[in-house]
Amino acid sequence: MNAQTGKVVTRFAPSPTGFLHIGGARTALFNWLYARHCGGTFLLRIEDTDRARSTPEATAAILEGLRWLGLDWDGEAVSQFERGPRHREVAEEMVARGTAYRCWSTKEEIDAFREAAKAEGRPPLFRSPWRDADPATAPAGAPHVIRLRAPQEGETTVEDKVQGSVTWKNETLDDLILLRSDGVPTYMLAVVVDDHDMGVTHVIRGDDHLTNSARQTLIYQAAGWEVPAFAHIPLIHGPDGAKLSKRHGALGVDAYRDMGYLPEAMRNYLARLGWSHGDDEFFTTEQAVEWFDLPQIGKSAARFDFKKLENLSGQHIRAAEDAELLRHLLTLFAVQGRETPSEAVQAQLLEAMPGLKERAKTLLELIDMAHYLLGSRPFVPDEKAAKQMTPESRGILSRLTQRLQNASWGRDDLETECKAFSEAEDIKLGKIAQPLRVALTGRTVSPSVFDVMVTLGREESLARLADATAE
Repeated sequence: MNAQTGKVVTRFAPSPTGFLHIGGARTALFNWLYARHCGGTFLLRIEDTDRARSTPEATAAILEGLRWLGLDWDGEAVSQFERGPRHREVAEEMVARGTAYRCWSTKEEIDAFREAAKAEGRPPLFRSPWRDADPATAPAGAPHVIRLRAPQEGETTVEDKVQGSVTWKNETLDDLILLRSDGVPTYMLAVVVDDHDMGVTHVIRGDDHLTNSARQTLIYQAAGWEVPAFAHIPLIHGPDGAKLSKRHGALGVDAYRDMGYLPEAMRNYLARLGWSHGDDEFFTTEQAVEWFDLPQIGKSAARFDFKKLENLSGQHIRAAEDAELLRHLLTLFAVQGRETPSEAVQAQLLEAMPGLKERAKTLLELIDMAHYLLGSRPFVPDEKAAKQMTPESRGILSRLTQRLQNASWGRDDLETECKAFSEAEDIKLGKIAQPLRVALTGRTVSPSVFDVMVTLGREESLARLADATAE
């Protein structure tokens, strides 16, 4: 717990060198869920010390990805680069404490040391001659770094909330550089100082950082600070068991947004990658917040499965409020650069939503199902639908249209009218409904034709039927 507030504080600390990838999104989600579960604080830090690779565009993409996922952070995002003076201050304080030292060894001397160690069969771990030397003997004006004075005996143990107790022999850990010769702090120092100053109590991140935790523990101890709790979560692998990469498909959160997945579905799916609550697969964000805890995170790598994601997405679409789905559709239209539908069409989409969402697994499928509302006359049937429009079908539709001219335009009334026509013509209802669907939507699959007719209204429905029978 945070010593001042008594609350759990987590953080997500991405490097702005590209988009928010799926692994990073899940790390952010786990930190967000744990903070919200504990009634704590979720912070955001942009680790932008690598000025050559960090870009404002990447930072904006990460923030946009987090907002789309619904992962709201507390307070302002912190820039690690802007905290450089504080990092240097801590390094100097550690030198004054004797837990760090100045090292004037050159690159050539370090390389020579490692080559000699390798030739003699010793570990190539660099041991600086300046660790115990008198700084007064250093060459005047020569560049130097500040190194951690790491213990060389005993062990360092991390009591990880996921991986369990993990121990390293201190003889295998080097006097890592804290401050480079140009005064730029290293990642290891900056992370520790920032986490301490931000009051972070739980560091939840990928298990590829596990060894870093040993080194960072030594920095915490050297600074005289309390070490936070660590929880290293397994990486995400592709369906083939290999580490998730570009060849497995889309990696950026923005790509999943553009493919039409709901943020609720992504949160649900990502939560299940490496964490579980019994056999529950489908759950709301509120349930995830209530249930989430660190002991339920597994140690094994999780496999990304598009079919499971699609299945969950379909469930979330069916469970979503119609007005919320319309809002998501309008957001996707904006992303795609499409024109915003008129208020009249939006009203039609809202009316048709109960039927549209029954079969759709993504918003793109929902848009495809709603094409008959988004397009304009005359509707040209697709290749499969065109085969339904035989001379016989057109004749049936022409005779049906005459009956519909004076029909009441309610769903039940339209269904009753079509059934009566079916009996009068001695034709099965399906043989009437399919060409009717093609005439109204241009497709062989749609919501109920009676729902379609009600949504389109009398005038538009009869006009489309007239188009279809005039060919």
